[in-house]
Amino acid sequence: MQYVSTRGEAPVLDFEDVILTGLARDGGLYVPARWPEFSAQEIARFAGMPYTEIAFHVMWPYLGGAIEADEFRTLIEEAYSGFNHCQVTPLVQIGPGEWIMELFHGPTLAFKDIAMQIAARLMDRALKKRGERATIVVATSGDTGGSAIEAFRGRDAIDIFCLYPHGRVTEVQRRQMTTPTEDNVYTIALEGVFDDCQAFVKNLFNDLPRRDALKLTAVNSINWARIMAQMVYYFASAAALGAPSRPMRYAVPSGNFGDIYAGYVARKMGLPIERLIIATNVNNILEQTWRTGVYAPRGVVATSSPSMDIAVSSNFERLVYEITDHDTGRVKRLMEDLPKKGSYSLSEAEHARFKARFAAYRATEEDTRAMIKKLFKQTGYLADPHTAIGVKAARDYMATKRSESTNPIITLATAHPVKFPDVVIEASGQIPPSPPIIAQQKTMKERFEILPNDFETLADYIQQRSRAAKASIS
Repeated sequence: MQYVSTRGEAPVLDFEDVILTGLARDGGLYVPARWPEFSAQEIARFAGMPYTEIAFHVMWPYLGGAIEADEFRTLIEEAYSGFNHCQVTPLVQIGPGEWIMELFHGPTLAFKDIAMQIAARLMDRALKKRGERATIVVATSGDTGGSAIEAFRGRDAIDIFCLYPHGRVTEVQRRQMTTPTEDNVYTIALEGVFDDCQAFVKNLFNDLPRRDALKLTAVNSINWARIMAQMVYYFASAAALGAPSRPMRYAVPSGNFGDIYAGYVARKMGLPIERLIIATNVNNILEQTWRTGVYAPRGVVATSSPSMDIAVSSNFERLVYEITDHDTGRVKRLMEDLPKKGSYSLSEAEHARFKARFAAYRATEEDTRAMIKKLFKQTGYLADPHTAIGVKAARDYMATKRSESTNPIITLATAHPVKFPDVVIEASGQIPPSPPIIAQQKTMKERFEILPNDFETLADYIQQRSRAAKASIS
């Protein structure tokens, strides 16, 4: 399996190189040169299969022989051994044909754990095999940071620097990032918004001398390993509910577009998905683009669903690559228009391709609270704000004329409600159940640095502490 950049000017890489590289050197994102496909018979066999075995079959074609099959199976088993549900991503029915898929049973109670636990093991293995070190710099709007730190803490070959917007994450999210004590973990509260954090990470990657000195890699959803692992739960849930005999519909709380793009890839691989529903809060860049065909970021408003408080959705570039029929020159021009003009426009044909596979809905803060309350009152299910936005989008979609189908609709529950206690308590009157680790972290000492919203200050801070950078100097 070979991987190519969405902008067409970076080297073609194999699997190990692509997961250690992260962002392509031309600023693009790596995608497979071809999509593996499953037959209907192969998908049907996933029904009743353990999640770890489905994961092996779905991800295996993308490795290109980089790992022996038995070793990869062991790696997957280890990755999910710490999850507190035997099904890893269990389904909960909340209405006729309406389901929630819980993705928060990992160590940091967020869907990021499902991919991060795999990515960490794959990257650690590749670095040790090569006798190399790497520096990870990750930007987070809340959940990615805690998940990345949990997955990479204590790994000898890797230093991890986690950037989050100061004062814009919940206490639970912050403490998951600031309480680990391992020497390879650095947590940075940046005086800005998530898009500043994300832009600084991209700037580091595009500063090629610094990038090489740091041996820089990424574990945000721009890293292919993250997308690859997220495809699995689409196959697992669909098979459990009757695929391939009937297609599925998915509502996905969306910020950086990685989770829903994984669903798009699953469809490319043969999974029958009738519609992918983009669920956004008032920071609705993706919903706006779906409606108008114009991608025009604007200022971010802080909400009760901070993981969706994003103006620039990095993984959308991967979809643009698809809807332009892999026209890398076109992708490059559009991505260059964004910083120059502040927006870019899809062609009529490109916009039509986007709308053909996706739908999109937004929710206000009032909508979010109302759905948390309604869902609990109707079903006893306590949802975090991101999941509530997903359920609202699913129900908005079902209420439209375009949704006459009776096929199952599945909302991805991306985080445990305990991670957002204030809004959950306010909306439902219920205190979310608290796993023991959350209580423990409340008494642990926090360790982090507050840095100004300045790229050079951040870059110097990282370069002075990265063991990979020190090794390259010596």
